[in-house]
Amino acid sequence: MEAIHIGALMHRSTSPIRRPSYALLALEPVRAALEFAGHHVMGEAALPRGDRHAVVVFPGLGANATVVRPLHAFCERLGYRALDWGQGLNTGPKGEIDGWLDALAQRVRERTAGHTAPISLVGWSLGGIYAREVAKRLRSRVRQVITIGTPFAGSAEHTNAGLVYRLLNGSMPPSHPALLERLRQAPPVPATSIYSRSDGVVAWQACRDMKRTGRSESIEIEGSHCGMPWNPAVLRVVADRLAQPLHAWRPYARSAKPSPKFRASVVPG
Repeated sequence: MEAIHIGALMHRSTSPIRRPSYALLALEPVRAALEFAGHHVMGEAALPRGDRHAVVVFPGLGANATVVRPLHAFCERLGYRALDWGQGLNTGPKGEIDGWLDALAQRVRERTAGHTAPISLVGWSLGGIYAREVAKRLRSRVRQVITIGTPFAGSAEHTNAGLVYRLLNGSMPPSHPALLERLRQAPPVPATSIYSRSDGVVAWQACRDMKRTGRSESIEIEGSHCGMPWNPAVLRVVADRLAQPLHAWRPYARSAKPSPKFRASVVPG
C-alpha cells in the first residue's frame, strides 16, 4: 500500500497545543478507508491470546457499536469477552457531568456483574475520556485503561470536533478549568494512551500524559483519527496491552519514538 506523505500538513511545533490543520481533517475519510482495508489482511496468528476477562469498548463522539465493531470483534477473536458500552450513539454527556459519569460507571458495573475478574476499559476519542473517568470510579474493579486518540490533556479548542459536539449534544463542550484539570489526572490503574501525530481531528499533544507515573504510558502510531478503531498498528498495541498479566503490568516494550516522517498508512510489523 503506497504511503500518503502528510508531514507538510502537520504543525511542526510541540508547544503550545494546536488543533490539527483543516487539510489533515479533509484527508481523514480517505486515510480511514485505507486503514480499514489494511485491517482485513493483517495477520493475527502471532498476537497474544486472551484470558476471557471482560473488555468494555466505548465509541467516540458521533459513533456507536457499529462503528467500533472491528475493534470489538478483534478483542473477541483474541479470546476476550468484549462488551459494548450499551448506550447507543455517543452524543456526549448530558446534564451535570459528574452525575452523568457516575451513572455511566454504575451501568458498566451492572453490565460486567457476571465477570468476577477485573475488567479492561478501551475507549476511542471521547470514549477514552469515559473509560478513564469510569476507572476512577470503579477503581479495583478495573485492571487497566486503553485510550485511542483521546485528548484528555487538552480542551475543546484543541480539536476539530466542536461543531459535531454542538450538533449532537445541543450544548458547548465542557470547558471549566477545574473539570479539565480533573480529566487530565491519570486513573488509579495502568493506563495506555495511543495517539498519532497525523491525527486530523484532535491535537496529538493533548493525547499524552503530562505527568508520567509508573503505570501510565503514551504510544505513538501512524494513522488517521477516524480509522483508529481498525488501524492494524492500534490493534497490535491493544492486543499486547490486554494480554498483560493481572497485577503484573509492564510498559509497552516497543514504545514508539518520534519518526522523521508521518504517514497515513499502517506501520508495518
